[in-house]
Parts: sequence; structure tokens; C-alpha cells
Amino acid sequence: MTAPTTWRFNFYRMWTGQFLSGITSAIVQYALLWYLTVETKSATMISLATIIGFLPGIFISPFVGPIIDRHNKKWLMIGTDMLTALAALVLAVIGLIGHTFPLWMVFLAMFVRSLAQTFQYPTLQSITPTLVPNTMLTKISGQIGAFQSVQMIIAPAVAGVLFGMFDINYVILLDVVGAIFGSATMLITRLPERLKQDGPVHFWQDMLTGWTLLRKDKGIFQLTLIGALFTLIFMPAGAVYPLMTTQYFRGTVAMASIVEVVFSVGMMLGGAWIGWRGAGKDRGRALFGSILSVAVCGILSGILSRDFTGFILFNILNFFFGVGVPFFNAPFMAMIQERFAPEMLGRIIGLTSMLMNLAGPLGLVAAGPVADRFGVNMLFIIMGVGALVVGAGMLLLPAVRTIDRQPRPVPAEEIPKS
Repeated sequence: MTAPTTWRFNFYRMWTGQFLSGITSAIVQYALLWYLTVETKSATMISLATIIGFLPGIFISPFVGPIIDRHNKKWLMIGTDMLTALAALVLAVIGLIGHTFPLWMVFLAMFVRSLAQTFQYPTLQSITPTLVPNTMLTKISGQIGAFQSVQMIIAPAVAGVLFGMFDINYVILLDVVGAIFGSATMLITRLPERLKQDGPVHFWQDMLTGWTLLRKDKGIFQLTLIGALFTLIFMPAGAVYPLMTTQYFRGTVAMASIVEVVFSVGMMLGGAWIGWRGAGKDRGRALFGSILSVAVCGILSGILSRDFTGFILFNILNFFFGVGVPFFNAPFMAMIQERFAPEMLGRIIGLTSMLMNLAGPLGLVAAGPVADRFGVNMLFIIMGVGALVVGAGMLLLPAVRTIDRQPRPVPAEEIPKS
């Protein structure tokens, strides 16, 4: 752990680079989604693109953890940034030369971006508790969520403007600029000397060690399964958000961007509140409140009238939906960072990410056909009803309901050697 007088500067410097990199990456992601929306006008194709983006998280996440725990995290972050930049550069150059590119190339670019993020997310989350005092982890998670929400506020608006003004090939090049920012700040960040683990990476043995530790913490394991179920019912609606505006409310690209911004403003304020005040002494209540907000906002969004008044109400509901999201994400990640040793976090986060990423495509398989046949609003109703079921499950599981009152089950000194 770095000295108390320097940890803030060191940590926020690193996250400034990640913030700038994240903005450019999000702009490109939104631009690619708009490209698919305009070219295909199909919820099924958008769902397919989202599923492709999930594949690395499903099949590679368990193998990523052992690599993160046994190798230099700084160079892993820089290497994956460069991979993202290379994919963007290749896609942009081919588009500039050929004046267009087939949809399969868009899908491939999304796959490569997702592959890089599969490494970056658990790496960053495992770096954080080595730079931040344990007592600040929940607040820091809230602040990170707020920063990411600012990205989400800026990105759709900028993406919509750039997509309308410039060729998609030039917009894609922003990923290269962002990767340079992220790599430069990561390069100068001072990370504590990592605890060395003897021997080479043994993927199956290391994954089994992580799985054993995760299962040993009953509350975190059950909460992970709840998060996976939550992802299952949330992702179908989340994937077709632009179509909710353009098809159901008969709106424009600009109106769809407003919806994204309103949702992100809510997330930013929710994350900022947690960053300032925390999530309370009993964070289980915050988790339940987050699920409940999704239930209420989802059901009401699905039954709105298809006029301008309905669109306004949809934005209001999305604001409160956004406010509630950080009250699940921030406490959940902070709990993981608090309850497991830093040298095991790569494996633990890799496994939890795999479980949640696996749930997303399962829901998306039916999302496209349901939206195409019954309307995108039906996905929001399904999401709301499903969230009610998930919330009821939380109340019925004592290990989840009282998770902040449970002792840490895996002291660092008892970590199995692999």
C-alpha cells in the first residue's frame, strides 16, 4: 500500500487516463451500434452484435484471472490498450480504402474490443485495493461509477454528432487516441510490488483455487448468482434501448441519445452519492433497493403511451433507473475487494465476470425475436417482472440479506498455494 499522503494522487492519475480512454472507447462503441442500427434496422442483428461482444467474457474470463494474478498488471493494461488501438486502426483503414466494410468486420471489431476489456476490467479492479485503503473501497467504487457515467453522458451525444457529421471510419480512429492516453498514464502509475506466486500458470488448478475460495464465501457466491440472474433479465432490454426510442416512440437518433444521457446522469448522481456518503452500514439494503428500482422503472416503461408524453415519462423513469444502478454495482465490487486478498482477485473477478457474462447472451437469444414480434416495450415489462423475482430471492437468502454482518471467510494468510 502506498503512503497515505500519495495514494490519492497516484490512484486518480491512473483513473484520469482510464477516464479519457473510456470516453473515446464509448464513443466508438456507440457509433458502431448506430451504424448497425441504421444499416440493418433489426433488433436481431443488434442482439447478435451484443452476444458476440459477450463471448470473450464467457469463454476467456476464467483463464484471464490466473494470468492477471501471476503477471505484471501494468503491462497487461498497456498491452490490451494497444490491441484495441490496432483493431480500430485496421478497421478504419480497410473502411477508408474500400469506402465501406461488411457487417462481419464490425462484429469482429466488437469481439476484439470485448477481448481486451475481458483482461482490463478484472486487472483494474484487482489493482484498486492495492492503491486504496480498505475503508475507502465502497466510496471509490461509487466515484468510479460516477466517472463511468460521465463517459456515458458524453459518449452518446458526441457519437450521435460525429456519426452524423463524419464517416464512421474517422470516428473509429478515436480508439487509437484513447489507447495512447490510457497507456501513458498507466505507464507512470506507481504500483506496489506484487506478491510473487511460485511456478508457471496452471489454468485449471488456478481456476479451481479461485472457485473454491468463491464458493467458501457463501454471501458473495449467492450474490454473484443473483447478479447473473439480474443480467439475464436486464440485458435484453438494455441491448435494444435505441430501438425503444426509434421504433416504439417513433423518435430520432437525437432523441435516443437524450435517453442515454438521462440514464447516465442518473447513474452519475447515484455514483456520486455513494462516492460522497457510501452505501450505508448495511449494504444489503442498497443492493435490494437497486433491484427494486429496476423492477418499478422497467414495468412502467413498458406500458407507456407511444406519444411524446410517453417519451417524456420514459426519460423520467430512466433517470431513476440510472440512479439505482450504482447501488448494486459499487457495493458488490467493494465487497469482493474487501473479502479476498489482492493476489487472488484476478481469479475471483474473472469467475464472477464469467458467470454474469454467461447470463447476458442467454437472455439476448430471445431478445431479438421477442422485440421483432411483440415490440421492444415487452422486453422492459419482462425486465421489471424478472427484477421483482430477483428481489424476492434476495430477501429469502440469509447469507445475502446479512452479508455485511458476516465475517470475512478467507483471511489472506489462509489462501491456498497453487
